[in-house]
Amino acid sequence: QVQLVESGGGLVQAGGSLRLSCAASGSIFRLDAMGWYRQAPGKQRELVAIMANGGSTNYADSVKGRFTISRDNAKNTVYLQMNSLKPEDTAVYYCNARFMGTTYYNYWGQGTQVTVSS
Repeated sequence: QVQLVESGGGLVQAGGSLRLSCAASGSIFRLDAMGWYRQAPGKQRELVAIMANGGSTNYADSVKGRFTISRDNAKNTVYLQMNSLKPEDTAVYYCNARFMGTTYYNYWGQGTQVTVSS
């Protein structure tokens, strides 16, 4: 089993910054990538940013240049630095850990609320 513990959400004014953290523990020896997704009310969950073990990253177009994903592999932790936040960034943010066995499989964190006021 894998546990993902998130922290760092909250309420911030537009233009402000927040930093999310997610620590993975448990059976993580097949960990392939870690990242963040978000889900706003009435919308589907979408990719925000993901970083593979080799360091390659993928960002949603809407956050490029404002958000930065990073990992501390020694701590099995992924971070999301969010700058220049906009009201449309308001959502529940979910940590994702992707594993590779015979196929890919995922674990999810419990979600952390990010609210950006205008």
